[in-house]
Amino acid sequence: MQTNKLKIGTRGSPLALWQANHVRDLIAASNDFPLSDIELEIFKTAGDRIQDQALRDFGGKGLFTKEIEDALTDGQIDLAVHSMKDVQTELPQGLTIPCILPREDIRDAFISLTAKSLEDLPEGSKVGTSSLRRQAQVLRLRPDLTVVTYRGNVETRLQKLKDGVADATFLAAAGLKRLGYEKHITALIEPSKMLPAVAQGAIGIEIRSNDTASAQLIAPLNDPATNLKVTTERAFLKALDGSCRTPIAGLASRLTPKLAFPPKSSSGGQTWPRCSYSAPGGNLQSICCSINQLVTTAPHTPAAPSCSYLSTPHLNPSSKRSSIGSPQI
Repeated sequence: MQTNKLKIGTRGSPLALWQANHVRDLIAASNDFPLSDIELEIFKTAGDRIQDQALRDFGGKGLFTKEIEDALTDGQIDLAVHSMKDVQTELPQGLTIPCILPREDIRDAFISLTAKSLEDLPEGSKVGTSSLRRQAQVLRLRPDLTVVTYRGNVETRLQKLKDGVADATFLAAAGLKRLGYEKHITALIEPSKMLPAVAQGAIGIEIRSNDTASAQLIAPLNDPATNLKVTTERAFLKALDGSCRTPIAGLASRLTPKLAFPPKSSSGGQTWPRCSYSAPGGNLQSICCSINQLVTTAPHTPAAPSCSYLSTPHLNPSSKRSSIGSPQI
């Protein structure tokens, strides 16, 4: 048992604080660790400071984690709690994420004060989102809509909707449910229609690689099934060099000992990039190796002309690309 106070690093948004407090409570309950000996250290990241512009204009990687990871590396905090969809695929040297909590709802939530669904929005309606992934899929389904840049935490985005900045928006269902905002959800979007961001709905705990004491404290919190799926999705994202500057979606599901990216068709007969590859044995190492081989050897694939964000025809590791894939493990 550690004798000093355990310090948890987190962002200061309501959702981030909910997640950090949730982790704090779980650590205390599973280790007989006094709550009074666990402190939260709140950090304002670059992503938090940028509120009026798209994040893709500022590099796209580590915008919600760098300041927290710097503090973790320097020993100011003992562990960091992240929304895994915000974590870059290449962690700083000396840091690791050995623990991922059971996943919440992976779906996107459609929210509107005037329409019951995306299909019900009148032609020319404004959809607020800064996510290229959501933009790409919305415009594939409804090319007649207008997308406007729309940022902020959950409360800010809901208020912008009331102010008429947009007619509809999308938020991760997991965040809404964790904050008790289910009543604001107009409709949940199934992955067959709109794939989520890689690792959406998952909370991860990052520590220093050599910190065995913290590793022992968080070990009971890890969910192996979620960890496998999220790690697989992140390997897929890493192989594509993905960030918030690339419209990439991915969802892993455990079906059979193989990895597959089934064809995705848009309306009007237009097709998404598609390919498939088997990963014999189904273990994580073979899956991740198969992802890299899949991306490296993928053949020429047709683009989705209805959406410019999905216009790159090749999947290869040396160029910027766009992809919507659903790895199955």
